[in-house]
Parts: sequence; C-alpha cells; structure tokens
Amino acid sequence: MAISNTNLAEMKKRVCQANLDLKASKLVVLTWGNVSEIDRENGIVVIKPSGVPYDTMTAEQMVVCDLNGKLLEADSLKPSSDLPTHLYLYQNFSDIKAVVHTHSKYAVMWAQSGRDIPPYGTTHADTFYGGVPVTRQLTQEEVQAAYELNTGKVIVEAFTSRKIDPNAIPGVLTIGHGPFTWGDSCTKAVENSIVLDEVANMALNTEIINPKCSHIPQYLLDKHYFRKHGANAYYGQNI
Repeated sequence: MAISNTNLAEMKKRVCQANLDLKASKLVVLTWGNVSEIDRENGIVVIKPSGVPYDTMTAEQMVVCDLNGKLLEADSLKPSSDLPTHLYLYQNFSDIKAVVHTHSKYAVMWAQSGRDIPPYGTTHADTFYGGVPVTRQLTQEEVQAAYELNTGKVIVEAFTSRKIDPNAIPGVLTIGHGPFTWGDSCTKAVENSIVLDEVANMALNTEIINPKCSHIPQYLLDKHYFRKHGANAYYGQNI
C-alpha cells in the first residue's frame, strides 16, 4: 500500500464523515447505508464497516481494501456487505471517486415499484440529465451465486444497454432494493443521494396531483443541466 499514513488517515476521515452525513441528512436509519471512496493512483478503496452503528462510528474503523476486495490492514473490521457492488462500479465507471448506497424512503419506493424516476422538473434536471434508471431484476441464480457483485453488474448493464452516461446521471435504482449514487468526491456522492430522494418524493407527489403529467421539455432540461454542468456553466461562484 503506497499511500502515506497521513493521506490514508484523511481518506478515512472523509469516508467516515460522509457516512455520518447520511444519517444527519435522514437518508439512513439503523445501519442501512454505506459510503466508499477510491484512490485510483494507489488502487485502494475505503468503505464503512459492516453493521457498525452510526452513533459510535469512528474514522479509525473505516475498512481499507484493494480493488479485488483484499483487506489491507491487520485487525480490520469486516467491510460493508455491499463492497463488491462498489468495487464493480469503480471498475466500470472510470470517472467516479465515491459511491453511496442507502435505503432512503422515496427512492426505495420507486425501486420497489420497478420504475425509472421521470424528469418532471428543473429540480431533477439540475443534477440528473434525464430519468434515473431502474435495473432489471436479478435472477435467482445471480442472487445465489454472487448477490452483491451481480448487483453491480446489473447497474452497469442498465447504463450500457441504454447508452446512459453515468457522469450525466449519477444515480440508479436497483429494483426491489434501493438507490446507489456516485460522484467525484464523497461530499458530491452524498449530495447526489440527497437530491435523488428529494426528486423521488417530488415525482411521487407530482403523479398524485396530476396522473397525466408530462416530462420537462428537453430544451428546459438542457438549460438547467448545462448551466451547472456544461462547458459554459455559469451557476455558482468562480472560486
């Protein structure tokens, strides 16, 4: 492990804080969530330990492994059971630097319904350049053979088969399960989880108010997404 002790300690602090931010944002209850971060240069991933309560979690407890899931520290706690999903996403979405998984209420409702979250408004368009996709159902064989790894595979399959850019839509719904989001930092990946659950709630209530509602026009979707994320983005401050 070539990374310095100082840099590794900072990485653990970021991952721990991001996990605590999930609870503070009311996206998780009990231990239902996890955040990881990758250092691609050194080939390591830091992730939340499995089943550790948020109230007692410390940075020192964060688990360090390589891209094959091999633990790299003596006396390490067990990593999140979702580690194989995180690793598969890192291996296939080359630009992402952090992954978040939650069972946040409104996103789970859409996942359990087996539906994409439609882009009904500009709040959605500010973060997601189109509908947030839902994966296909895992087969019984896929669940029994390697559930968490195959969860990662159906996520990547959903993006590749539908030609979706994971940088433009930094989130997904795993059918019957829940959301995963990602970003260029732990902070951004958590933010994307917050936004995803908010737009899931908004979409649900939009359909209740008007079951015949339409998607946002493409030109307005373009305007809101690209003013934040495009080459000529102008939202925010240049600092």
